[in-house]
Amino acid sequence: MDLTCTEEEEDFRARLRAWLGKVLPELPARPSPDDWPGRRAYDLGWQRRLYEAGYAGLHWPVDAGGRGATPTQHLIFLEETERAGAPYVGANFVGLLHAGPTIAAEGTAEQRVRWLPPVLRGDEVWCQGFSEPDAGSDLASLRTRAVRDGDDYVVTGSKIWTSHAEVADWCELLVRTDPEASKHRGISWLAMPMDAPGVTVRPLRTLAGSTEFAEMFLDEVRIPVANRVGAENDGWRVTMVTLSFERGTAFVGEVVACRRTLGELARTAKANGRWDDPVLRRRLGRLYGEFGALWRLTQWNVSESEGSGGVPGIGGSVFKLAYSHARQELYDVAAEVLGAASLSLEEEWTLDRLSSLSYTIAAGTSQIQQNIVAERILGLPKGR
Repeated sequence: MDLTCTEEEEDFRARLRAWLGKVLPELPARPSPDDWPGRRAYDLGWQRRLYEAGYAGLHWPVDAGGRGATPTQHLIFLEETERAGAPYVGANFVGLLHAGPTIAAEGTAEQRVRWLPPVLRGDEVWCQGFSEPDAGSDLASLRTRAVRDGDDYVVTGSKIWTSHAEVADWCELLVRTDPEASKHRGISWLAMPMDAPGVTVRPLRTLAGSTEFAEMFLDEVRIPVANRVGAENDGWRVTMVTLSFERGTAFVGEVVACRRTLGELARTAKANGRWDDPVLRRRLGRLYGEFGALWRLTQWNVSESEGSGGVPGIGGSVFKLAYSHARQELYDVAAEVLGAASLSLEEEWTLDRLSSLSYTIAAGTSQIQQNIVAERILGLPKGR
């Protein structure tokens, strides 16, 4: 891994910092968390600004519409946008960080042309239709059925925890195309238009009161065979590509955010008298070291993905496992620093703390990540 900044990369940082300083004050006010049409418009508007300035899909391959930036430029972009308080990807999360990179890596030329430019321009939003009500953490046990009928698949089943389904135009959907095959071999990855007849979306309200997840019911939905990414029944392999992006590089901006949060916590503790507690100081110091190590691991993962055609390796599971638990502890410490104020749902800290509880489940539970690390990295035998 060589992430030493060149003169060109330092110039890139300076130009990006100057652009952010100019454009961020011009942004409209952020919409209410409950205003999903408003949030979609806000997030797409920010994505359009990035696109017009040449920062959209910075690290995507050039033939996928990106700039083919170096790993260091990608990390500089994440550092500078986070430190400047720029908007996060928001409703564009699945398209930019999951579906888009998967299509760039596995899609046909026609599929790239159809789906990638609208994601980069901020024209279309994607959601993720992977999890199912009765599958738990065993994604491969999904039962949503796709039956071939001429040039279409006819899909029936249901999904849960469908991220951003309320405002999505497309869904990265996993379906079972061969019920007789072993559970990992009979799956296909489809791009489903959310306005297709037979699609019903019911928002789910989380503990924090938000509705970024939904149930999704599919009643004989017709999806063109041309919308299949990868070969029929090869969807599990394609899914592993998607999950490698989700676990390996999708959280990198959040590591920068957590490091900034640690600094804010230290300043708050000094202001309210909590800094005198040596136990608290040790916890903050240990977390500072842990997030510093996670940032180095992030750099390694991003650099490795560049050397392997843009697809992160299984080291993403190491990162995801460590990051999810570190983030939970970070907000436990935040509650300790803030005291009674941390109990108010009006406080952003409280909402972040509640959100942190989901990280050991989202993108593969910690138990799943432990199995991957044990079996694929350490070479330990599979558990019975």
